[in-house]
Amino acid sequence: MPFASLGLSPALAHAAAQAGFAEPTPIQAAAIPPILAGADVRGAAQTGSGKTAAFALPLLQLLQAGATGARGPRQVRALVLVPTRELAAQVGEVIRSLAQHLQQPVKVAVVFGGVSINPQMMGLRGGADVVVATPGRLLDLVEHNALRLSAVAHLVLDEADRLLDLGFAEELQRVLALLPARRQNLFFSATFAADVQALADSLLSQPVTVELPHASGSEPAIEQRAIAVDASRRTQLLRHLVTEHGWPRVLVFVATQYAAEHVAEKLYQAGIYASPFHGGLSQGARKQVLQEFKDERWQVVVTTDLAARGIDIAQLPAVVNYDLPRSAVDYVHRIGRTGRAGHSGVAVSFVTADAEAHFRLIEKRQNLTLPREHVAGFEPRQQAAAPVPAAGKQGSGGIKGKRPSKKDKLRAAAAAATAAGTESLSATAAPAGAPPRTRT
Repeated sequence: MPFASLGLSPALAHAAAQAGFAEPTPIQAAAIPPILAGADVRGAAQTGSGKTAAFALPLLQLLQAGATGARGPRQVRALVLVPTRELAAQVGEVIRSLAQHLQQPVKVAVVFGGVSINPQMMGLRGGADVVVATPGRLLDLVEHNALRLSAVAHLVLDEADRLLDLGFAEELQRVLALLPARRQNLFFSATFAADVQALADSLLSQPVTVELPHASGSEPAIEQRAIAVDASRRTQLLRHLVTEHGWPRVLVFVATQYAAEHVAEKLYQAGIYASPFHGGLSQGARKQVLQEFKDERWQVVVTTDLAARGIDIAQLPAVVNYDLPRSAVDYVHRIGRTGRAGHSGVAVSFVTADAEAHFRLIEKRQNLTLPREHVAGFEPRQQAAAPVPAAGKQGSGGIKGKRPSKKDKLRAAAAAATAAGTESLSATAAPAGAPPRTRT
């Protein structure tokens, strides 16, 4: 099926081909026609399925057709909201790349926090056709009178489930209050939990629902593994796996910024090019680490869930859940960083005795049954506790059964930190030729 058959102009069909799409992906084929028709759309499809182009291509055509009118001073015609700075930059890059093939220029502004607001204010003089923004910085710009949202004709929520959850709820409501009531709404994500889906539908007007989470034959080729290991030996096991498999790049997920710094430092001292990546770094440092990882200058990047959504790293061979994600939804997004665009990948989860019950919950919600592997030399000594019968309703990301008190959690955290500090990795000099490690 050619892109032209979906109603796209020859210029945009050519732009899609230049972007590497020989033919429309399932989400593109299903979403582009209703978007061109002006309908609200809620689209769900697995990571790496071409969701960005699914809304960017028809959005550009609507802007080119003049259906939304010309922009005025400080006005915005289309607004794309995303949860992270990295995703904002990536989406903006995709839209600009597709727009460069059009005869009429399209002004795309990308704005996010962590950097000076002044250049962004200067760039918005005269308005913009498309603004890609994180909610907080967008509201800052509105307060500085750098832009107005009263003329927005198209609203896109990319990673919509994250933007609709409690973490962004207040900021999103403030943004929505500034938008005109009559507008086209496009909500896209890899996952929509039941409560978030209900909220999304309440904000949409007679939406066309496109759900292709597991289209036949289109599942990413991700080998999923679960390795049983003691918590204190995870770093050594990680080093062993990286060396044994010869992975040229690995994205390792941990629970905290401290863990990202600690594990990356241990690997770096052991002779593996490893760097942390988390929200505590400056925007410049985050951008540098991500680009150097894409350029294969870093072999391992240890990250929090900051990198779990939207970030596209071509042909990433492996993802490791050093710490398990809080929920099954986060698990989907994490492992979706590998096995993208037709390539294969492996996702390894470290399952400690304390985390066994949580991983069983993830398996249940994802309809998975993964055997617990034992790696020679790293066999666990601690045994998982027997399952505790459910007591009350199940939370969105917790585990059924007795919940530890706050004091218990603090004790467990202190014990884990002590255990991590006793890990015996051979400390060597920094690898020759390794990129400088930024800590700003």
